[in-house]
Amino acid sequence: MTSAPDTVRAYLLGLQDQICAQLSVEDGSGQFQEDSWSHDKGGGGRTRILRGGEIFEQAGVNFSHVTGDELPPSASAQRPKLGGSPYVAMGVSLVIHPLNPYVPTSHMNVRFFESSPDKGDSVWWFGGGFDLTPYYGFTEDAVHWHRTAHDACQPFGKDIYPRMKRWCDEYFFLQHRQEQRGIGGLFFDDLSEGGFDNAFALTRSIGDHFLAAYLPIVQRRRGLTWSQRERDFQLYRRGRYVEFNLVYDRGTLFGLQSGGRTESILMSLPPAVSWRYNWRPEPGTPEDQLYRDFLHPRNWLEENT
Repeated sequence: MTSAPDTVRAYLLGLQDQICAQLSVEDGSGQFQEDSWSHDKGGGGRTRILRGGEIFEQAGVNFSHVTGDELPPSASAQRPKLGGSPYVAMGVSLVIHPLNPYVPTSHMNVRFFESSPDKGDSVWWFGGGFDLTPYYGFTEDAVHWHRTAHDACQPFGKDIYPRMKRWCDEYFFLQHRQEQRGIGGLFFDDLSEGGFDNAFALTRSIGDHFLAAYLPIVQRRRGLTWSQRERDFQLYRRGRYVEFNLVYDRGTLFGLQSGGRTESILMSLPPAVSWRYNWRPEPGTPEDQLYRDFLHPRNWLEENT
C-alpha cells in the first residue's frame, strides 16, 4: 500500500516535470538544466534552472524532499509543541523572472510536512500558494489571475479563496516599506482540515492551476515593446523582491535554518537588480500607476475588464 508521503512525492515530481516542460515550450529557446543534490540529514532534491531564454531571463523550479532531526522555528511557529521534533518536508517551489518588464514575475509553492514528536502521534500539514508581481499593471491580467485562483479553490468551499487571498495579501507585505510585493493570489499554511484526502486535493488544485493563471498573461504581454526606461524600473522593483525573500520569506528561512542547499534556496533571487536611494516615480506615469492602482489589496473578482 502506498503511503501518504509517497503519494505526495509522486505528485510533486510530476508537477515539476509538467511545469518545466510547458515553460520550455512557451519560451521557445531556453532549456532547463537539472542539478541533483543530497541533504546531509537525509533526502535531497533536483533543482532546474532556465537562464537567458527568449522570454524568461531566469526561471527556477525546485523539488526537495528532506528529513531532519529538529523542526526549525520557521516551520513550527504555529505548532510550538513540535519545535525540535524530527520531520519530513517536501515540496515544489518556483520563481520566474521574465526579461520583458511588461511580463510579471511569478512565484508558486506547494509543500507537505510531517513531524513526529517524542510523545504523541505524528502530525502532518500542507502549505503553499501562488502570487504575481507585475512591474506594469494591467487590470485584465489581475482579474484573470485572481479568477483562476478562485476557480482552484471553489470546489472546496466558498470561504477558501477569500481566506487564502487575504492571507496572501497579509503575508506578501513589506513592513519596512509599507508596500505590497505585488497583487497577491493565494497563500496557505498548516492545512489539514477535512482530512488528508481533502487537504491534498486542494493543494493539488492550487498547484495544477498555476500555469492556467500565468501563461495567458505571458502570452498577452510578451510581445510588448520595451525600452531601457522600463528595464530600469523592473530592476528597481526587483529590489523589493530581494528584500522580501531575504527578510521575511518562510521558505528561505526554513531552508537556511534546516541546513538546506544554499544555491537551491536562493534560486528565487533575480539575476539582475538595482536599488535607488529614496526614489519615487513621477506622478501620472505608468510607474506611478503601479503604486497607485495595484500595490494595495483589492477585490479583483469585482473588477470589470
